[in-house]
Formats: sequence, C-alpha cells, structure tokens
Amino acid sequence: MCCVSFSRWKNCCIRGVLSMAMISGFFMMIYLGPIMLIVMTIQIKCFQEIIDIGYRVYHSYELPWFRTLSWYFLVCVNYFFYGETLAEYFGALVQREEPLQFLVRYHRFISFAVYLAGFCMFVLSLVKKHYRLQFYMFAWTHVTLLIVVTQSHLVIQNLFEGMIWFLVPVSIVICNDIMAYLFGFFFGRTPLIKLSPKKTWEGFIGGFFGTLVFGFILAYLLAQFQYFVCPVEYNSETNRFTAECEPSDIFVMHEYTLPFTVQSILRWKTVTIYPYQIHSVALSTFGSLIGPFGGFFASGFKRAFKIKDFADTIPGHGGIMDRFDCQYLMATFTHVYIASFIRGPNPSKVLQQLLVLQPEQQLSIFNAMRDRLRDRGILSGTVDD
Repeated sequence: MCCVSFSRWKNCCIRGVLSMAMISGFFMMIYLGPIMLIVMTIQIKCFQEIIDIGYRVYHSYELPWFRTLSWYFLVCVNYFFYGETLAEYFGALVQREEPLQFLVRYHRFISFAVYLAGFCMFVLSLVKKHYRLQFYMFAWTHVTLLIVVTQSHLVIQNLFEGMIWFLVPVSIVICNDIMAYLFGFFFGRTPLIKLSPKKTWEGFIGGFFGTLVFGFILAYLLAQFQYFVCPVEYNSETNRFTAECEPSDIFVMHEYTLPFTVQSILRWKTVTIYPYQIHSVALSTFGSLIGPFGGFFASGFKRAFKIKDFADTIPGHGGIMDRFDCQYLMATFTHVYIASFIRGPNPSKVLQQLLVLQPEQQLSIFNAMRDRLRDRGILSGTVDD
C-alpha cells in the first residue's frame, strides 16, 4: 500500500513539474515568437506522430511512396488553407504585390491541381500485392489531415479574431486537465469511463467548477488590454501588422441586473462585468464537459492499436498529440461559436473585397451606396454627383 501511495505521489510530482515547464514554455513562446509558426510546428509534429503509428501498426515499410505522399498531401492542404487565410484577412497586402494577386485569384484551381498530382502519383504507385494496405494508408493519411490540419487552420482563424480567442480556449483546456487530475488524485473514487480507467466522476465534476472560475477570471484580466482583444490586421499605411482598435461591445464593461434569487443570496442588485466573461462561461462549459471527449476519443484510438502514447516526446506525458487531443476539439467549437454568436459584418474585409473589383464595378457600388444613403436621409441630397 505504501509503495502504491509513493508511486502515485512520485508520478504526480513528475507530471506536475513537467506540466509547469510545458505551460511556462508555451506562454513564453507566445510572448517571444510568431504564434502561427508555433501552431504550424505543433501541427506537423502531431501529423508525424499519427502517420508513424499507421506506418508501424500496418507494417507499411514496403509501400512505395507512402511517407512521401503523406507529407506531400500535408503540404497541399496547408497551401490551400493558408492561401485562403491570406486572401481573406490580408487583401490590402495582396493588392500591393503582383505575384500574390495571381496566386490569390487562381488559388483554388492551383490547390486542386497540386492535390490532383498527388492523387495521380498514388494511383501510379499501386502494387498488386499491396492494394488493400495502400488504400488503408491513403484513408489513414486523409483522416489525419482532417483531424490535425483542418482544426489547426481553425486555431489560426480564431487567432485573427483577437489573441483572446486563442489564449482563453487554450488555457481553459489546460486548466481543466490540471483541475480534473488534482480533484481525481485527492478525491477520486468513482470511475468515469472505461476508455480511461483513471478518470473519475469526482475529477470530472471538480474540473468543471474549477475551470468555470478560472475562465471567468482570465477573461476579466485579458479583456482589459487592446493587445489581446483587437483582431490582427494589415495596415497598408504603415506596411505592418497591427492589433489596435476600438474594443467592441463585448470588451466594454456593462452593468447587469441579477435575478431576484441571486440578489437575495449575494445582497447585490447589479454586477458590472465584461460581456466576454459571459461568453467565457460558455467556452469553459464546453471545455469541461465536452472537451474531455477529445481525450476519450484519443484513448480509444490508442487502445485500438495497443499503444500507450502517441509518442514519447515528453516524459510522463507521451507525445505532442497526447497533450493536444482536446485542444483541437476546443478550437473547432470556438470557431463555430465566434461565427454563430460573435462575428458581425467587418468593414475592413468589405473594403478589401471592394479594392479587388474593376474600377467600373467600384463606381457602380459607390453610386448605389450614395443613392441608398440619400434615401435614408443619412447623406445630403445636395452632394455633387
């Protein structure tokens, strides 16, 4: 019994020290370097770990071009997604560079042609004695691309909406993982799910409430700074990327009247908070109740192939994918949440799209807008044509 207890405490200490080191290193990299490069590096490492599992499990050593084509498709998909991002967010920059105009105009056709070349190479690589295995691995590669690359792209999309939409979701998942582990370690008695025998209901519930509090406080702290709340945009006048803006309503303090029941308990009639803090409750709820299912999915995947971890990159934690299995699911939810409840018309993006049009098309839109504003009484009717 003493040995078991000592082993648990030793494992807890190792995980704790390494977790603090990883968290500190992660936020230090965010502070010092380009976040897109960090996301790309994590994406490539996760892709490698999953592809290597398929390579080992299916004994794909003799398959012609398997690894080459896997990495080729990774480049293709990244070219497509990052090209879409360039066209959507940096239209003003594109207009200044002639080669970029061509690449953006025909981006989807070029992306399809590049992918099609890989598809043809795969067909040409088919060998009679390996048909079934080759199609297994072709599907394996594409599912990996769907899980890793597509959701990494959503992380970048969230980042461009403002640093806060990247940091808060990422921190929520990290906090929930730590809180669930601590509550489970000290109070855990009831098993939660067979896929992860060490997970307990006590850890799951404790992690939920701990993450709610953490997310609410973190949202309050970050919402005070322009650097975190302003979208990243390209300023054509200064020729650089900026994160300066007039904060939107969700990052401005509002006074809310509390329900009568809450008033009787807290003795407060109103509370003044950032609306983003309310959104943080939704993010924390998802990250605590649904986010862990990304980890359960990864546990089922590893059990299916009889492996303990995706890799042994981080002692005591496994591979990079073992640490980011819940992050990808959280990133997808954050992107959908922003698109559904937060994002509105963006004048900057509309202007970028207008600048791409031909002069006669721009003039036609100008005349239509002028007439519309006159009809609404916003623009004086005496303005010269």
